[in-house]
Amino acid sequence: MFQALLDQMIYLFAFIAIGFLLGRIKVVPDNSEKALSKLENYLFVPALVLGTFIEKCTVETLSSAWTLLVLSLGLLVFCIPVGIIWARIIYKDDYMRKVTTYGFAFSNFGFMGNAIILGVFPDIFFQYSVFTLPFWAAIYAWGAPALLIADGEKGERTIRERIKPFVNPMFIAMIIGAITGLTGLGSYIPSPVKAVINTTGDCMSPMAMLLTGLTIAKTDLKKLFTNYKLYIVTAVKLVFFPLVFVFATAFIPRGDIFTQTVFICGLNVAAMPIGMNTIVIPAAYGKDTTDASGMVLISHVLSVITIPLIFMLYTALTA
Repeated sequence: MFQALLDQMIYLFAFIAIGFLLGRIKVVPDNSEKALSKLENYLFVPALVLGTFIEKCTVETLSSAWTLLVLSLGLLVFCIPVGIIWARIIYKDDYMRKVTTYGFAFSNFGFMGNAIILGVFPDIFFQYSVFTLPFWAAIYAWGAPALLIADGEKGERTIRERIKPFVNPMFIAMIIGAITGLTGLGSYIPSPVKAVINTTGDCMSPMAMLLTGLTIAKTDLKKLFTNYKLYIVTAVKLVFFPLVFVFATAFIPRGDIFTQTVFICGLNVAAMPIGMNTIVIPAAYGKDTTDASGMVLISHVLSVITIPLIFMLYTALTA
């Protein structure tokens, strides 16, 4: 387990390093991260979700989905209030408290989380997609607007503005894939079309890591690495949250493979580094993202070691 995860983390971090180098030496245009972000959100991630749901979404698999959602909601209910408390302890500034709360509550379970699952546990990607649904809903309904956008837009949001975030390419792909999988229409999709969907989805992981590297390349590394608060934030996110999950679930009986799958999904979400939205969304509203960039950078660098160690500890306790 440790070696498999370490290999995957090194593989992903290599793409982050490549993206960082390309950004530093100005080989790519300044707006490259924006272009990659759009490709990720409008093409690669939807293709990955679409292909997975077409293949995995059946009546049999959905019958047990409630277990995934229950644990996911439990983890979310833990992460949000505990994240708020830790953010208040670390920062006095209201804006940084909000950004840090978001970072604690919503890790990089999307781009990096997907990449880890695909690289080490590919057979459970469908279950992982279902598991993260409550987190995505919380991000759209509360996380992004209340913590990252608040004070960046004026006036109360209309009902249409509140619903709009849910009508996104990933959600649409999920619905189409679920309908196709449940009705059996997937068997009628021509092989070349399936190949296009699957190949496009395969681009998600490397492109996401390149995007991370390009974004980090624009930060002042010296200033970031000398900010002690960023190390406290990183320690809380990469050590405290996953360890709580490990010890809270380690001694619960694993009755079957599905139960093990549920807990792997939860641990993967808990162990991921701080998500990219802490940089991307505030930057779009002209806010200072210096500390947020540091959180993302340091947490991603150190996660190369912490994620394999956390999973190794979990495996040892549940053996």
